[in-house]
Parts: sequence; structure tokens; C-alpha cells
Amino acid sequence: MTAADPAPYRALVHPAGTRRIDVIDQRALPHACTTIGIDDADTAALAIRAMWIRGAPLIGAVGAYALALALDDDAGDAGLARAHQALDATRPTAVNLRWALDRVVAAVSPLPAEARAAAAWREADAIAAEDVAANHAIGGHGLRLLRELAARRPGPVRVMTHCNAGALATCGWGTATAPIFLAHAEGIALHVFVSETRPRLQGANLTAWELRQRGIPHTLFVDGASGLLMQRRDVDIVIVGADRVARNGDVCNKIGTYDKALAAADNGVPFYAAVPSPTLDPALASGAMIPIEARDADEVLSVAGVDRQGRAARVTVAPAGTQVVNYAFDVTPARLVTGLITERGVAVASAEGIGALFPERMR
Repeated sequence: MTAADPAPYRALVHPAGTRRIDVIDQRALPHACTTIGIDDADTAALAIRAMWIRGAPLIGAVGAYALALALDDDAGDAGLARAHQALDATRPTAVNLRWALDRVVAAVSPLPAEARAAAAWREADAIAAEDVAANHAIGGHGLRLLRELAARRPGPVRVMTHCNAGALATCGWGTATAPIFLAHAEGIALHVFVSETRPRLQGANLTAWELRQRGIPHTLFVDGASGLLMQRRDVDIVIVGADRVARNGDVCNKIGTYDKALAAADNGVPFYAAVPSPTLDPALASGAMIPIEARDADEVLSVAGVDRQGRAARVTVAPAGTQVVNYAFDVTPARLVTGLITERGVAVASAEGIGALFPERMR
């Protein structure tokens, strides 16, 4: 296997020799796969904030390219600071965005203004390439877990996922999906249980689409059925992504992850989070310190799709005036996490476990 992603789709492309990026418009999936060209920082910020693109690693990479686009227009200190602040404010929970922005700022700040934009584009390219390689390495470490399960059971290995931590959420391979994709390529029999992931349905719209593109058997289920599936012994392992992991190993991920971790613990199902190192945030002692994004009520009050004639439609699902709480993420305590699958191996979800693989991050 090489680090090149064999997917027939790439969530983010920087065409050689251009000052723009092309991204898949994830709002259109699974009914259409279309791309959007982004050639200014304001559009990139909108794409992140309005969730044209999503997924912590992808948000970070797009943020880095957005800063390069901003420096094409204004490479002075004030312009750099202004662009950093505006982009950092688009999504508060995923730490990859701040990490990528800070990395670009550190790379360009010592340079004269006329050299900054080109350096920012090089740094953004490096961030994107490193993400693909890290995800492929995560896939390799997770693949060993799936091999072990396959050796112990006669039928397919049954993997449960939540939200979308696939190639669409990254620059290639995905995090939670990378072990699945590699296992499938190796010929290991798999069946993936995909949670719908209300309210934005990333599992139904995105993960199911990705699995279908690769021909991987899968079953979609409503979020509330995860406990029953584990209780019925229909699930061998749960692998999710992460938007931020605190120093103590607490995992912040899409809302509904904590519920699955509780059910997994109660039923003896191993529960792993696939975590590239930029998602680690040792500056936060625990998950209680992670800012949890609250999104618009309309995401809960209505559902987008297509009607029987194939026309885009949005329908309401609750009485007018219904009060809504719409937290986009939750925090799974480290005690419920079997391990963190990283690009350097599988870590115990603790400061000691993370520090054993990433000592430089824990100083």
C-alpha cells in the first residue's frame, strides 16, 4: 500500500500552479457530487462556517489555504492577524483549525511581506500532504485490530461508525474509515453499521455514500438503535473520529458519540477513536474545557433531501415555535475509550498513553 488515496473522490484539491482550491460541496451529497472553486479567503471562511466542507482535519487544511489566499491580498502584519482571527472564529470546537492557522502564521511571520503568500501556500500544501500520510498510518494501525477480530470470528468483522470521519472529512483516507478501507482492500470481510447522525445526517449522507463508492457492505441505522445493536451482539468494534482530544484522553466528537461509548462499555464492545496528532490538545487538561459549538435550531426543526421526482426539498419535522437545543459535539470520558488510534500507534486514552507516543506534544 502507498500513501496515495485510491478514492475516486478527493474532498480538497489544490490544482498545481494555481492560487485556488477545489472542494467537494458536501451539502449536495449523496444525491450529487459537485465541486466548488475557492479563490478568496472570505469564501473559504464561509465554506467552513456554513459547512460546505466539514471534518476536523479538512477544516484545518482549508483554513491553512484560506490564510494563504488572504495573504495574496494583504501580507502585512495587520492583514495576517485579521485573517487569522476571522478564520479561527468560524468553528470553535475542532482544534485542527487553530493548529493549522497557527502553523502557517509561525512559518510566515519571520518573512518579509512579499515572501509570505508563497510560503503560506507551501505550508498549506505540506499540511494537506501530511494529513494524507497520517491517515494512511492510522489506517495501518487500525488494520491490525481488524485483522485480530477477523482471525477470531468466522463471519465479517462488524464495525460501527458515527458521523463521517472518512476521506470527505480529511485530505485523504479518512481517520475512522482508514482501517476499514485498508481492511477491505486486503480482502478482510467487513460489514459497517453506519449511524444516521442527526441532525445533519453525516452518516446517512456522507459515510454511507463513501462506503458505497468503495463497495463496502454497510447498514444504516437510526442513532437511537446503537445500544440495541451492541446488546444483540451485532457489533464487534466501534471506531469513531475526533474533533479534539484533551490531555487526559477525553474525546470530543460529533454529538451522539458519548451515547455509543456508554453502550459499548456496558456490552463489552471495544471503543476506539481514530486521532491524527493535530487533533490532540494537551493545553486542555480535560474534556470539560473544550468549547462545545451550538448550532442553528433549523438543523433540528427541518430535514433536507430530495423528493420522489428528484427535486431538492426541505421539510419541517416539529411544530412551529418548538424550542431547540442543538449542541454539535459531546465529550466521551477517557475511561470509556479503549484506545486512541494515532499515526504512531494505538495509545491508551490518558496523559501517560498519549505522552508515550507524542512526548513532544506533552511538554
